[in-house]
Amino acid sequence: MTRKRVIIIGAAGRDFHDFNMLFRDNAEYEVVAFTAAQIPYISERKYPMELAGKPYPKGIPIYDESELARLIKRFKVGICIQAYSDLPDDAVMDKGSIVNAAGADFWLVAPERTMLKSSKPVIAVCAVRTGSGKSQTSRYIANMLRAAGLRTVVVRHPMPYGDLKEQIVERFETLKDLDRYKTTIEEREDYEPHIKNGFVVFAGVDYEKILRAAEKEADVIIWDGGNNDASFFKSDLLITVADPLRAGNELTYYPGEMVARMADVLLINKVNSATKEELEKVSSDLAMINGRAKIIYADSIVKPDNPKLIKDKRVLIIEDGPTITHGGMKFGAGSIAAREYGAREVVEAKKYIVGGLKDTFKKYPQLKMELPAMGYSAKQIRDLEATINAADCDTVVSATPTNIRHIINVDKPIVQVGYELVPKGPAFDAVLKAFIKKVKR
Repeated sequence: MTRKRVIIIGAAGRDFHDFNMLFRDNAEYEVVAFTAAQIPYISERKYPMELAGKPYPKGIPIYDESELARLIKRFKVGICIQAYSDLPDDAVMDKGSIVNAAGADFWLVAPERTMLKSSKPVIAVCAVRTGSGKSQTSRYIANMLRAAGLRTVVVRHPMPYGDLKEQIVERFETLKDLDRYKTTIEEREDYEPHIKNGFVVFAGVDYEKILRAAEKEADVIIWDGGNNDASFFKSDLLITVADPLRAGNELTYYPGEMVARMADVLLINKVNSATKEELEKVSSDLAMINGRAKIIYADSIVKPDNPKLIKDKRVLIIEDGPTITHGGMKFGAGSIAAREYGAREVVEAKKYIVGGLKDTFKKYPQLKMELPAMGYSAKQIRDLEATINAADCDTVVSATPTNIRHIINVDKPIVQVGYELVPKGPAFDAVLKAFIKKVKR
């Protein structure tokens, strides 16, 4: 039987999971390539035989997505699968047009087909856009579960940007584990707050193995999703976080609208930073597409560790990288902290960028005042450090969730800004208490 040839279009996350779940042991299909986009430095690798299985003794090559049309022709591909997230709907269809024009079918896989079933209860936290507040929501939930006496483990959406053979199953319990696995700044942003909060985090590539490892340590598992992707695990409670600061995006991004439609609870975050019109828009949109879900509201409260170094100072702001790059946010928690705590001036980050950061600012033209915490390679970290040192400012206000003081050496004081979820009223706690009661029966 002739195997159908497949390319999986991804960004080192959902793409590998879809392969593992649908194609690894499937004699009907041959995956001839992955393509990579959105994240720098993740193409020109291979999905190794240790993960791909015996039908792929040389592994599966990973190419830059810009080569997609050529690859379809070269490998006589019949099917291309869209397998990464936080894309505008028109960008999804643009990819579909490229694929169809080159002669292949374009598939969107229903997440239900790739969800693993856990032996433990699962709460999945997803979002309509990256940067909506999934991790702070997950932290709030984890604290409440722990207070109820339930052992809680967090499983993060994949970010395997290094040696894939070394990242099959990753377990993070201490900050030293971040160094052991040679994590990027983006990984640290998502793992470090959970670790500091006293929770074990699992991540990696093979989520069947990851789930089984997590189950051994947990009464409840929290899926802390990435971007606006769907959960890899079948959930007992699905919470989708929406961002009113990007009102309207809940209907125009993939797979954000999908996970909003799937949700049991729709949590509208950042109420304290949004306008009345923005809140009305996002609330109306969510009610229209998912009338069965409970809509709950919450504030996102910023907490700088040394507010005195912000007041009346000229500040350079650093933000969570994905949120202000492909997430498209016009401002983040650092800007909110600068405003709320009385900064005299926010210096323009774009004036001081060096090296590869110039390419980042060119790729994302909305960037100007804020500096994304780009750190996918040693060179990017050096460029970030040099940019900060070049900036004419009194203080660095860093709202990346990782403590960059441990990663770079700069000649200016750094104020670390955290942000926590504060639900409005008792509704969210009531949902979680009902879940806890079911688990304890």
